Amino acid sequence: MSRLDSFIRRMQAQRTCLDAAAAMIAGVPGPVLELGLGNGRTYDHLREILPDRAIYVFDRRVKAHPDCIPPDDRLFVGEVTDTLPRATARLGRSVALIHTDLGTGEVAANAALARTVGPLLRPLLRPGGICVANHALPVGGWTALPEPQGVKPGRYYLYRAG
Repeated sequence: MSRLDSFIRRMQAQRTCLDAAAAMIAGVPGPVLELGLGNGRTYDHLREILPDRAIYVFDRRVKAHPDCIPPDDRLFVGEVTDTLPRATARLGRSVALIHTDLGTGEVAANAALARTVGPLLRPLLRPGGICVANHALPVGGWTALPEPQGVKPGRYYLYRAG
């Protein structure tokens, strides 16, 4: 499979998982967190499927398409190890949905990042909230959910907070 095909399948899995998660949180109040703004495509999709939710975005630096940059009061810029604790102080355990799309192509580096980020996300996601992640997250108190139909196991991960 070419890298292009792999990218397309990953984006399809991401969209399928986000759409499923949006349906799962229909009765769960709270904002949405998007970790990894990038060029803003996923943030734009979240705005479309969750138009009544506040969406907070995290990235090291903003380099998104101008139409896909959140308002300053919903943007956390800097290292995730610094910005997630600030978000916890501000939002508490009120978040209904977290999407994390962080990492690189290195398996060991991604695993280390997941071990760091997972515990920082736990105090934000309210009971019944959903986390959609591009890497497995070892978080106590979260239950792994099956992938939606059409998503290959291991391509994307969904968790429900207890």
